[in-house]
Parts: sequence; C-alpha cells; structure tokens
Amino acid sequence: REPAAFDYYFVLPGQGAYYNPTFLLRGPKPWPENTVKKDGEHSSDAITDASLEWLKNGRDKARPFFLMHQFKAPHDMFVNARRYDSYLADVEIPKPANLFSPPAGSVGSRGLGSGIGRVHAPWTLGKRLGIPDTLDERAYVEATYQLFLKRYLRCVKGIDDNIKRLLDYLRETGELDNTVIVYTSDQGYLLGEHDLMDKRWMYEESMRMPLIVHWPNGVEKGRTNDWLIDNTDLAPTLLGLAGVETPSYMQGRSFAKALKGERRPDDWRKAVYYRYWMHMAHSLAVPAHFGIRSERYKLIFFYGLDRTNPDNSPTPAAWELYDLENDPGEMENVYGKPAYAGITASMKAQLLQTREALGETDEKFPAIQRVIDANWSVAGESKRQDSNEKP
Repeated sequence: REPAAFDYYFVLPGQGAYYNPTFLLRGPKPWPENTVKKDGEHSSDAITDASLEWLKNGRDKARPFFLMHQFKAPHDMFVNARRYDSYLADVEIPKPANLFSPPAGSVGSRGLGSGIGRVHAPWTLGKRLGIPDTLDERAYVEATYQLFLKRYLRCVKGIDDNIKRLLDYLRETGELDNTVIVYTSDQGYLLGEHDLMDKRWMYEESMRMPLIVHWPNGVEKGRTNDWLIDNTDLAPTLLGLAGVETPSYMQGRSFAKALKGERRPDDWRKAVYYRYWMHMAHSLAVPAHFGIRSERYKLIFFYGLDRTNPDNSPTPAAWELYDLENDPGEMENVYGKPAYAGITASMKAQLLQTREALGETDEKFPAIQRVIDANWSVAGESKRQDSNEKP
C-alpha cells in the first residue's frame, strides 16, 4: 500500500533485500512504478543515504520536519555490510543463563517454536548456518548460538553506525538540540533465551520493545521510566509534542509526562495487552495466544487455532502465569497454584475487560470462542469472576 500521506517516501517493497535493494519512491508515475535500485549497497546504508539526502535537499528547512527512518535490518536471516565481516570474530558472545533451559511453560507452548538447538527445530537454524549435525546437542547449541549472535550483532552494528551518521548531521546543522528523536522497534526478539529465537512469543525478550527518547527540552539525560507503555502510545505522544490533539480513533495515550518525569496519572493503564493472532506460521511453529502483562504478573492463554482455518494444525489450549518479580526469567509457570488463585482471577477479569474495550473478542471466530469458553475457568473460577486482590 502506498504511503501516500507523506510528502515524500523512499521505501522497500515488502521487507526488501539486504543487498542491491530496490526502492519505491514518490515520482511522476503511478504507485508503484517509480523505482530506484541501489546496486552494490547494503540496505542500511542506502536507507540512511536517502534520509540524509532528504534532510539536506528535500525539505523546506524553514519548517519543522517529521522523518520516519526505518531499517530492514535486523530481520533474519541477518546479513551485514561486508565491512563488518570480521567484527567480533575473536570474541565469545556471553550466553543467556537459560540457553539450555527450554521454558517449562505448559502443554500449549512446550516443545513448540524455533530455537537454537534441535529441540526447537522447525526453522532449522543450525542447518541454515552450516553447523555440522554430527555435533552432540550441547556443542551444537553452542556453535549455533555463537554464529547466530555474531550475524545479528554485525547486522545491528550497521544500524548503530548509520544512526550516528544521522545524529552527526543534526549536530553539524545545529538541529540536534531542537529535534525529538524516538528510537524504537516493532517488537523485541529472542536471541537464545529458553533456547528460542525470533519474536511472536509473549515472553519478555520478545514482548519488550526498546524505547529511547532524545528530547533536550523535556527528558533529563539518563532518566529511565517504568510506566506500562505500548506502541499505540507513540503516535499520541508525538502529536501531543507537536501541539496536535489525539484523534478519537486512536487507542493509545501520550506519555509525555513520563518523559518529563512527572507523576503517573491515576488512570494510567494497569496492564498491556498482547496477541499473536497467527498460528504455526512461517515454519516458526509459534501457537496463537493472547494475554496481559501488569507491572508484576503476566497471564498468557494459548488457544492454538488458526483464525481462518481452525483445522490447520491445532495445538493444545493452556494457561501460563508468571510472577515477574520473583521469576524475571519466566522459568516457572505458577498458573493453577493455590497461592496465586486470587491473582489469576483478577488478571483474568482484567484480560476480559481489556479485550472487550479493544474490540478484541472472538465472537466472529466461533472455533476460537469455543476454546476460550471451554478453558476459561479453573478450580471453580467464573468466566467473569472478579477479585479485590489487585495484580
């Protein structure tokens, strides 16, 4: 779809190619016929070249500007610019503590997904990286992990260096201290934690997104914040900083007060909602699921059905509950434990309320709704049970 609302665009078709990328841009021909190919260039360099060209020559410098600068990198399989081929060659990358500990999880998640070792093999990562299949499991995981992480870090190094090019330009033109810069991503990424890779999962490494904001007139250098913020809040925040009201159709809220270090409003969200609505897609074997995360707890329901084709590889339905204060690595599923009965009921009530508020219910998908109805209650819980115990 053409990003026609922008004055100018220079975008990849789909995810595009890492090397010799072709771009679609605004021009005299109808979308998507205006194209340019950057032969011999890595996409991260070519995208940054285009942004710098627009900043230098493509805008009205007498007016404020808004630039969305988005990399293809680091989508897997990671490909770096050739100048980084030897980067970290002699370095052993530290391993996550739970690299050899697949999540205990539940029957809804156990053994599924793609990862570093053979136990999570649908994506055949080791084979794609050329790791010998003759190695024993621990050696196989070690070798796959080291090569996978180095490819990732070499790809990300290209992002870091190209962002520096943008910052250097703004510094040289005197605009850096008058520009709000938001560095974020569309999701997190599992890099071997729990022997898993990729995104999609509601586990912390996948669910949490980077968010760094440079705003000299609003953010004190080095300040951190623990408000529950999600990606729907980005647009209202940027609009607010520009003096524009948030349209009624937007779900999110401005977190400008969080950036300024002000007190969190009493009515700020108590939990964030997550849904992976695809199911066992792209050979990555992640089951469909949804849930909420509060400041301390995370509740996940794996319903395991494809929305449009419920007969396509259904997986078992199951619940998972994690106490992130006592178990930040999500190693123990405490769902069903008597000590967490009140928390479970409260989180379920909050999950139901959130889904209804967002129009995220599944009445239009009867097969999914039947699974939800059949598995919502446990140990006498009512579907709409509430609790005075707050998560």
